[in-house]
Amino acid sequence: MSTRRTVIQGAVLAVVSALAIVATGATSVEAADKELKIGFVGVTSGPAAAWGTSNVRSMQTRAEWLNQTGGVRIGDTTYNIDIVTFDDQKDPKRAIAGMEKMAQEGIHYVVGPNVDDGAAAVRPVAEKAGIIYFPYAFPKELYVKPASNAVLGMIASYQSGPAIYKYLKENKGVKSIAFIAANESDPLSQRDSGVAAAKALGLQILAEKDTYQNDTRDFTPVLTPIVKLKPDLLVLSGAAPANAPLLIRAARELGFNGLISTETAHDAKVLAEGAGDLANGFISVGGASTPEIRSPVMVEFIDRYTKKFGEYNDESNTKVYALEYILETLKANPKAVDNVDEFKKTIDTFSAPNPFMKGDNKLKYVGSTSFGQKRQIAVPMVVNEYQNGEFKTLFIGEVD
Repeated sequence: MSTRRTVIQGAVLAVVSALAIVATGATSVEAADKELKIGFVGVTSGPAAAWGTSNVRSMQTRAEWLNQTGGVRIGDTTYNIDIVTFDDQKDPKRAIAGMEKMAQEGIHYVVGPNVDDGAAAVRPVAEKAGIIYFPYAFPKELYVKPASNAVLGMIASYQSGPAIYKYLKENKGVKSIAFIAANESDPLSQRDSGVAAAKALGLQILAEKDTYQNDTRDFTPVLTPIVKLKPDLLVLSGAAPANAPLLIRAARELGFNGLISTETAHDAKVLAEGAGDLANGFISVGGASTPEIRSPVMVEFIDRYTKKFGEYNDESNTKVYALEYILETLKANPKAVDNVDEFKKTIDTFSAPNPFMKGDNKLKYVGSTSFGQKRQIAVPMVVNEYQNGEFKTLFIGEVD
C-alpha cells in the first residue's frame, strides 16, 4: 500500500512540475539564460528628443534582434539583453537621478546622456557606482585623465567642425563665416570650438557672439543682423533638432542665400516638416552609415527598426554602435560583466569585426589624439547635405 501511495505521489509531483514548467514557459535550457541589463539615461522629450529617441530605439531594436536569435554568449553564459531607459528631459538633475537608478539596479553599462550638462553631472555617480557610460556630449574633461568612465559615442564637434569648414573652403569657396548658438553650455562650447577651427583655417569670422534662448520660436530678430553681414557660411552651433528648421526658415525668409551647417546630427523628417524645401543644402553630421558602406546586417537593422517604429532616423546609423561596443567588449573579456575595471583594461587592445560596414572594418576604440587615451568609439564621420526630404552624403572621414 505504501509503495503504491509513493508511486502515485511521485506521479502527481511529476505532473505538477511539468505544469509549472508549461505555466512559466521555461525549460531547463532557457532557465540557464541570464538577463544582462544595459541602461539608457538621456533626453527623449522636448526640443532635443530626437537625439535620445534614436538612442533608445536603436538599442531596443538591436537587443530584440539578438534575443530572438538566441541571446548573447559572453564566456560560458548566454544572456538575454534588457534595455532599461530613463528620460532625463535634458535636465542635469534628472540625469543624476537616472544614473542613480541604474546604480540601484546594479547596471554597470549605460548609454547617454545626450548633452554636455547631463554627461558632466552624472560623472560622480558613475565613477562611485562603477558605471561605464557612453555620452553623446563633447566636453574633453569627460574623456581625458583622470576621468576614465566615459566613452564618447559619436564624432565630436571639434572633430567634425574643422573637417566641414575645410571641405567647404576647398570645394564651395567659403571665405567668411558667422556663428549663432543657444545660450546654453553645450551650444556655446561647440560655438567656441567652431570659432577656433575657423580661425585656424584662415576664415573671416563675421559673427561669433550672437545667441538665443532655447525656447525661442521666432528667430527673425536674432538672425536679422547676421544675415545683413552676408557670410558665406552660417553655423548653427549645437542646434537642437526642433530649433534647426526654425532657424533655417527664418534665415532663408530674410533673404540669406549662403550655406548653413551644424556639427550636430539631425532628423530629415523634422527638417522637412519644419522648413520644407528651405532646408535644401543644409549640412550636418549624419549617421555613421551610407548606402555605399552598409553591410547586410545594417540593412536588416534599418528594416527591423522601421517595422518596429514605423519610421527611421538617420542618426540611428550612429546610435546603433554603443550597445554593440558594450557587448563585444564584454565578449572579449567576460570578467567585465560585473567589473568595469576589467572593461577599461580591454579598451586599449580591443578589436572586433564591424557588423554594420562592408569590408574588413573593425570595431575599436579611438580618441588618443583628442583625449590622450582611447575613450571614444570608432564610427565613420559621415557629413550629410539635406535635399528634398532626405540626406545625401557629402563626404566621409574618420578620427584617431
